[in-house]
Amino acid sequence: MLVAISGTPGTGKTTVSNLLRNKGYSIIDLNKLAVDKGLITGIDKKRNSKIMDLEGVEKYISDCYKNNDIIFIDGHASHLLNIVDYIIILRCHPKILKNRLKKEGWVSDKIKENVDAEILDVILCEAFEIHPENKIFEIDTTNASFKSVLSSIIEIASNNFDLITKYKIGQIDWSEEILDNF
Repeated sequence: MLVAISGTPGTGKTTVSNLLRNKGYSIIDLNKLAVDKGLITGIDKKRNSKIMDLEGVEKYISDCYKNNDIIFIDGHASHLLNIVDYIIILRCHPKILKNRLKKEGWVSDKIKENVDAEILDVILCEAFEIHPENKIFEIDTTNASFKSVLSSIIEIASNNFDLITKYKIGQIDWSEEILDNF
């Protein structure tokens, strides 16, 4: 079973994925896989980021990961993969996200782009265009410890990815923050 862990940069995907790895779960680092396997098709010069060959990534994962165990795919684009069974989207209040990205040394244009994306639910909207609502979960990482986020993910998995109301999509809404951002 393939489970995407996605979200805007700075929401905690990699930190939580490392905690899951420490608990014995299998993790695919989507960006590392794409680079290591030559599945990069170019560079987005405007964003200074690599363009991933999503079809090639999907084929590689389908060919190489065929067991029934839960395999988490850590990556900003993991929600775009058609082959994932479930998607867990990590969310963070835009003001906190802005501070996290500043602390990590991001440039102001990239911070604004990512904060705007979080406000506008870009990741959730993209996921919802591809996957049914009952396959998508949201976790607010704003004031949560990473251990708490880890526990939430394990709770979702332990419940066989059945709907748990507190993780149902649409409950996190930062839209009023757009007014502060302009």
